[in-house]
Amino acid sequence: MRIGITGATGLIGTALVPALAAAGHEPVRFVRSAPSGTDRVWDAKQLGPDSVQDLEAVVHLAGAGVGDKRWSPAYKKLVLESRTVSTAAVASAVAQAGVPVLLSGSAIGYYGHTGDEILDESSIAGDTFLADVCVQWERATARADDKARVVHLRTGIVQSRTGGALKKQLPIFKAGAGAPLGSGDQWVSWIALEDEVRAITHLLTADVRGPVNLTAPEPVRNRDYTRALGKAVHRPTLPIGIPKAALQLALGGFAEEVVRGQRVVPGVLESSGYAFRVPDLGSALQD
Repeated sequence: MRIGITGATGLIGTALVPALAAAGHEPVRFVRSAPSGTDRVWDAKQLGPDSVQDLEAVVHLAGAGVGDKRWSPAYKKLVLESRTVSTAAVASAVAQAGVPVLLSGSAIGYYGHTGDEILDESSIAGDTFLADVCVQWERATARADDKARVVHLRTGIVQSRTGGALKKQLPIFKAGAGAPLGSGDQWVSWIALEDEVRAITHLLTADVRGPVNLTAPEPVRNRDYTRALGKAVHRPTLPIGIPKAALQLALGGFAEEVVRGQRVVPGVLESSGYAFRVPDLGSALQD
């Protein structure tokens, strides 16, 4: 398959491109500047159907990193608009060009804060800022919904030493200063980068549409995640959690997401026949 990928230089996209090539597909990166090889340039705001008409699928991953900066009103606006505007542009191009498959990014933030409730794809949207972002993000594919098989990739916390939350935590844990966040009772719905990439590849041809949770089968509490990461780097962890007030100083409104979390399971993904390669957290962190 010839597959277009937006967000190809991000954490997931960087791993997805070579994985697709190794599987015999032809990945085509959509980039904003400095194209090379088969790359195509776009500005993340508009995309003509001629740019995708020769593709058999599009994987849309573009969007500003949720945890990359402190949440100010301006950054929250960027988080929202970088997703909705780009997704609407991609969906319109896919619909006009007749591309049969669109896998579009989303996140488990869709479910809001629900404590210990186990959440699958049938669970309702929450009432938080991130939940609203995800709802609008998924709605932005509307133009393509009746023209293509559209899948919303509700991704959990991707585990990789090269990016995301784990990359930021590693220096702290290696220094022996790792600690739970807040109470440590909140759930962490994680997924190994390898399984994220393999699941996306699987969904390119699986008979699935609509929301799909990309999380490992066994979410863990933050305090257990903390212990597992300390063990993986062979360092002790602190018994007392980092106070929410301290997290708010560093993260702004994003601190609320960090100390709450969601308990999400991959019901649709497993029902579609996907088998996880790294189903347990200890193995993921050792890797």
